[in-house]
Amino acid sequence: MNKPFVKDTNRRYAIAEGEARLALCVEYDGRNFNGYQIQRGRADRTVQGQLELALSSIANHPVNSHCTGRTDTGVHATRQIVHFDTPADRPLKAWVEGVNNQLPEDVAVRWATPVDDRFHARHSALSRTYRYLISNAATRPTHTAGLATWARRPLNLEAMNEACQALIGEQDFSAFRGAGCQSVSPMRNVTAAKFSNEGPFIVFEVTANAFLLHMVRNFVGSLMAVGFGQREPAWIGELIALKDRNKAGVTAKPEGLYLVDVEYPSWVSLPRGPIGPFHLR
Repeated sequence: MNKPFVKDTNRRYAIAEGEARLALCVEYDGRNFNGYQIQRGRADRTVQGQLELALSSIANHPVNSHCTGRTDTGVHATRQIVHFDTPADRPLKAWVEGVNNQLPEDVAVRWATPVDDRFHARHSALSRTYRYLISNAATRPTHTAGLATWARRPLNLEAMNEACQALIGEQDFSAFRGAGCQSVSPMRNVTAAKFSNEGPFIVFEVTANAFLLHMVRNFVGSLMAVGFGQREPAWIGELIALKDRNKAGVTAKPEGLYLVDVEYPSWVSLPRGPIGPFHLR
């Protein structure tokens, strides 16, 4: 039997003597990255690879970092939280402006702050929030190419929001689990899922304790089938019950997807700000 999700927020993660732990907020345009995570033994361009090169330059030693969520190729972020340990004594300004001077234009550090050894960017996170942008217009947009998905036919937001209700709760999301997912369990707890009109976009926003491989993009692919009138809203609940990825809709393209927020326990105090994407309006 699958156990309910319980987060241990008191676990500690060792810091070597003489080292400090720092947390960063990183944003990036994922179009020219092969995902966030370094692929060991490969030369693919990744966000982690670029970030660790820049951090190592400022720290004057090799830096290994940990992130909240290992986003896929083409996926963006406005609030990717990263932590790393270092013995280097640098002002926080160096971990922002100094690192940014070493980074390419499509990735940047927004802020840096010290944290204690209870903090882990991934394991301490209680939830993640993603947004998926859809340009629902009769003609192909140019200024958001690679930053939003284009849907030519009108989408029915009322029907899609009705379908979203089936996603809420702790459930087996095998129907929306990408092939090659390495997660031990398909159980995830979705706490919010909705569509809204934001400026020129239709935005799908979803929050869960964690996500399976391609889970958000698979949600969007099936929900858009509902929005186009190809399926009834009740179909989403039927898919969850079937637990069969082959019965669900297509995987939506990566370019509309953004990691925009992360929730941590109350003892974690990180800077706040707009969650983006910042070109919504």
